[in-house]
Amino acid sequence: MTTYFSKKVYIALLLILIVTSTGVIGYMSLSSISFIDALYTTVITISTVGFGEPHPFNEYEKLFTIFLILISVTVYGYVVSITTEYIANGKLLYNLKLKKLKNQIQSLKGHTIVCGYGRNGMQAVKMLKQYQRICVVIDDKKEHLIHFTDEDLLFVQGNATDDQNLMLAGIKQATCLISSLPSDADNLFVVLSARQLNPNCTIISRASNESSFKKLKFAGANSVIMPNKLGGEHMAYLLVNPDLVEFMEKLTSDGKIGANLEEISVDELPENLLGKTISDLKIKTITGCTVIGFKTENNEYIINPTSHTLLKKNTRLIVLGNEEQIKKLKDMY
Repeated sequence: MTTYFSKKVYIALLLILIVTSTGVIGYMSLSSISFIDALYTTVITISTVGFGEPHPFNEYEKLFTIFLILISVTVYGYVVSITTEYIANGKLLYNLKLKKLKNQIQSLKGHTIVCGYGRNGMQAVKMLKQYQRICVVIDDKKEHLIHFTDEDLLFVQGNATDDQNLMLAGIKQATCLISSLPSDADNLFVVLSARQLNPNCTIISRASNESSFKKLKFAGANSVIMPNKLGGEHMAYLLVNPDLVEFMEKLTSDGKIGANLEEISVDELPENLLGKTISDLKIKTITGCTVIGFKTENNEYIINPTSHTLLKKNTRLIVLGNEEQIKKLKDMY
């Protein structure tokens, strides 16, 4: 649709240029006047503003002027129809909104890029919004993104495998990227490009086949998710431990039971707390949250760590609390 309108606009501009050139050449030939006088005469003629001509016209000049006016009226009618059609189809407002979105995206830092807005991408964006994370979606299907303009969500319409679209989405300033394209080959290409453009970005990719898992990890993905495998495991867990699965779903997603899990990077805590213990934080006393997990600098997880566990760089705390307690925790640190 955009190409269709662009061609019409270019044709309209070309016709205006041709009419103007015809008028200038015609008056210079018929009246032997200068280029400036010929251009002036042409402009006042095709614009029908009513100013006087530089000199009285002879019969040939009058006939040429009539011809020029008729041609210019036809061209202006075409230009008006193109402009009306452009506005009526909402392309003007749409393009203005796209320009605004582009400026917003370029000013972002620390955001998440989601490549592909299918079922998995849609769920990822929904979850990111719940955690108030800013995300930019890249998708080449207009039907996937048409409601974005109504919700003021950030998107780039195009193929995520194109480096230019990754740049438009702010890959160099992004902290995370989720590649949820239906093709493993496309996901592999996105991971390779994103890792090259931003070596520090956390990349999570979708995979459909077991054979793609190692390739995506080798290409630079921090984590690779296989929805089909997870779906089968989830169904099995529902049979074995249905209440536990339901509890964890509510705990980590919708928060209907009033409890949330939150992770805290020790590196983001005040420097005076480095080298201290979990008990020195007094998280339970001050906020009511409970530390239920600890990730060491070697990426090992400790379930229910002791209060004497030391806080070191590159470690993380996993805490459990209700909404009010989590808010206190965030305000505190």
